[in-house]
Amino acid sequence: MGAFCNNDLAFSSNYNFGSYQDLRFSKHVHDNVHGNIHLSPLFLKFIDTEQFQRLRDLKQLGMAHMVYPGAVHSRFEHSLGVYWLAGEAVHKLKIHQGLELGIDHFDVQTVKLAGLLHDVGHGPFSHLFEREFLPMVHKGSEWSHEQMSVDMVDHIVDEHHIEIDSETIKRVKEMILASSKHATTKSTREKHFLYDIVANGRNGIDVDKFDYIVRDCRACGLGCNFLFQRLMETMRVIGDDICYRAKDYLTIHKLFATRADLYRTVYTHAKVKAIELMVVDALLEANNYLEIASHIHDPSQYWKLDDTIIKTIETAPQQELKESRNLILRIRRRDLYQFCNEYAVPKDQLDNFKDVTAQDIVCSQRSGVVLKEEDVAVSNVRIDLTRGKHNPLESINFFKDYESEEKFSIPDDRISHLLPKSYQDMIVRVYSKKPELVGAISEAFENFQLKTYGIKAQVHATPEKKKCRIS
Repeated sequence: MGAFCNNDLAFSSNYNFGSYQDLRFSKHVHDNVHGNIHLSPLFLKFIDTEQFQRLRDLKQLGMAHMVYPGAVHSRFEHSLGVYWLAGEAVHKLKIHQGLELGIDHFDVQTVKLAGLLHDVGHGPFSHLFEREFLPMVHKGSEWSHEQMSVDMVDHIVDEHHIEIDSETIKRVKEMILASSKHATTKSTREKHFLYDIVANGRNGIDVDKFDYIVRDCRACGLGCNFLFQRLMETMRVIGDDICYRAKDYLTIHKLFATRADLYRTVYTHAKVKAIELMVVDALLEANNYLEIASHIHDPSQYWKLDDTIIKTIETAPQQELKESRNLILRIRRRDLYQFCNEYAVPKDQLDNFKDVTAQDIVCSQRSGVVLKEEDVAVSNVRIDLTRGKHNPLESINFFKDYESEEKFSIPDDRISHLLPKSYQDMIVRVYSKKPELVGAISEAFENFQLKTYGIKAQVHATPEKKKCRIS
């Protein structure tokens, strides 16, 4: 853990939970985003397990460190950050409205534990494993890292004989699933606002985003002008909803705008996606031999799967892994799939958009080099403000001041005419797996655009120098 007893910080200003006696038995780690994070014995029982420690070997941003060298932070530190912010959030609500809302020790503990364990079932390479690899192995798979997280919680409790009551675990698992398709309905929950702290399925404002937005910006060397502390200090529960001051409307907009900017510049960076496409192909090539996807429903085996699978493939001598090994070697030597071009789907076509495939591009070639589907890679990148084509701020309730008991929504045109009128981008990118085919694939991609939209939707042509590359 690298944690140590914190007997010297009994009066630390950033410690808000519990009594001095609790603090004597806690430990702390120093986080580069939030400062000292205090951990009491209950949470250490989960942290000090091989299943939770696995998160150290899951990079938060998958392969983004190949483009942004500082992006090597892990799901482990992110989980500690979400645990800390979840505790801060529920504690502030308890201070200001504890008697009114009936917030008790059970509520505080379950919210913090949900924050700690919300990603314990996450797959390797950020969301690549879940969204790109598994759908190609198991067609129509309903697997999700949220569901695996709750399965992993049960496994950890059973495997390590953690003494914790069933109601606590039940509440924690419901909170982890709160923003997923497996969420329980609102009518079955008491204190529904507590379920919106870690994973908010209602409007997307939660401490998970608070942590990863600030942490990812810092790791990648990007500026971040979103101040989550402002929202944490002023939030208030009205009618079982966490509401925000009307004057903080633009602060909330910055939350979603910063997230979208991270998607565009980091998470879906053209070279990051090229590397991810190669990793997916490498995993697919290795899957039959290593049985990578065979234990996704078995927590006792699943926890052994992490980002180090790349090193396993890279150093294995078996002939069965040769193709996969060659792809990893190409990544190491920066011999990447070549980016050909991209276009943003026209706004009036978004509603009827279907993912573009390699077959679509190959079928658009007219003459010259004969292309095959295995020569082409296509990435369909969706960037939004968390609610697809809808404005997430429509789902957020505000209040005028602390004397008011009324909550209300605010239409965009009442705030600023400079705010966006569209909330989703769809970008289609095409890559050549062989450098010598960039020209032919670029031409086929242009033909596809003309056939589909009647125009070349891309901003500029593929440079001739890039087309002429020889392997």
